[in-house]
Amino acid sequence: MTRTAPAGDGTAPRRRGRPPRTESADTRDRILAAAREEFSELGYDKTSVRGIAKAAGVDSALVHHYFGTKEQVFEAAISVAFAPALNAPVAVADGPVEGVGERLTRFIFGIWENPTTRTPLLAILRSAVNNETAAAVFRRLVAAQLLRRLAEQLDLPDAQLRAELAAAQLVGCAMLRYVIKLEPLASADLEQIVARVAPVVQGHLTGP
Repeated sequence: MTRTAPAGDGTAPRRRGRPPRTESADTRDRILAAAREEFSELGYDKTSVRGIAKAAGVDSALVHHYFGTKEQVFEAAISVAFAPALNAPVAVADGPVEGVGERLTRFIFGIWENPTTRTPLLAILRSAVNNETAAAVFRRLVAAQLLRRLAEQLDLPDAQLRAELAAAQLVGCAMLRYVIKLEPLASADLEQIVARVAPVVQGHLTGP
């Protein structure tokens, strides 16, 4: 016997966990926003797909439908959060080579100094430090979308290694200043930090 919709209902039953197409973009955005909040507050290990779904006000099946596994949700969430840093190669290219270290240093620390962009970056670093799966996602993102593009701007031998060493210098300083909050670095004036770090970054990028 074929079941029919109740009288007065001219629509077909909707599959559980699937929103109408017009709601898709809004649903994806809510899931990503919830994921960033969960990863920021709890870290990778303690965040669950169920918790993300609850925070976004959707069924867990929708999270899997749009993004797949927790690792894939994390990658999608941090890709959005990491987006401002992806403009670093543009900042590097805009000016004489002698000032590339200072331009890159100011650009990266400018992102960290902004509370709006700092919070998701803190979540990324904390998760990457504490969980190998999160670290692998972070490495893929940094290597493919940032360091490779940065290396392409350098017409020098070992460009990839140079870019990685410069990134290591900046990420290390950021970890100590914003995550570990080691004094006096944590409260030092930004201009003082730039003055000391930029020449080191310049050496990595263009030195012998």
